[in-house]
Amino acid sequence: MDITTLIGLVACAVFVVLGIVTGEEGPAAMGHFYDLVSIFITLGGSTCCMLMQAKGIPEFIGCIKSFSLALKKPSINEAEVIGDIVNLSNVARKEGLLALEETANNIEDEFLKKGIMLIVDGTDPELVRNIMETELNSVDKRHGEKVGFWANWGGMGPAWGMIGTLIGLVNMLYNMEDMSKIGPNMAVALLTTLYGSLLANWICLPISFKLKMFNDMEITIKEIMVEGLLSIQAGENPRVIEEKLKSFLAPNARESIGQEEGGGAGAAAAEGGEA
Repeated sequence: MDITTLIGLVACAVFVVLGIVTGEEGPAAMGHFYDLVSIFITLGGSTCCMLMQAKGIPEFIGCIKSFSLALKKPSINEAEVIGDIVNLSNVARKEGLLALEETANNIEDEFLKKGIMLIVDGTDPELVRNIMETELNSVDKRHGEKVGFWANWGGMGPAWGMIGTLIGLVNMLYNMEDMSKIGPNMAVALLTTLYGSLLANWICLPISFKLKMFNDMEITIKEIMVEGLLSIQAGENPRVIEEKLKSFLAPNARESIGQEEGGGAGAAAAEGGEA
């Protein structure tokens, strides 16, 4: 589980509640911030708008379920991926490209396995790149739909909060002669704005940012795989391949790869019997 998402969600709720109960009325003030009409307008209206934008009910439900993805820590390890590719390059250098077929059976990542099999089948390098990048773009597009869903919902929340505010103000202006109705109508006006802001800035936009970050991480890993496989197919030296792939990462990440891989390129060269 990605603990940062969970901590952020809980901490935001705690600070909002603390901001309410530390006032003069104390915990009793919590009752002032609940209004069922405001919830119907803000949450119901924005949810229905997102349903209108969806391709269908299954897609809408799938986008809602993508919330759980933000709570999962992605099992992405750049050092492990680069190490696997360097090991593959050593096998190909010593035993030939056909030997990679047996090695591919032990690889769990379907994207990497597909690329290896294309190479083993003798596919033209340019075609290999086109096939892999097409699949990569498809993954990016599918993930982008989930990211866009939460980002759009984050925009709908405040908009429907404003609609609720206008409804409350209209009702208040029509009942100015009845002082007892001014307070409740004003509460609807203000609470819908509050609920819309909370929906956007507490849930939707942070989830959108988190999913986008996870997507960028996965796309980077897949780009590393594509470049690594094409380098293997071209017969490049394992050391050169490792240095090329490490260039995708930030300098501090490159250093950690060297430590985790036990010497990095030097170890790879030693395995391959060449420097």
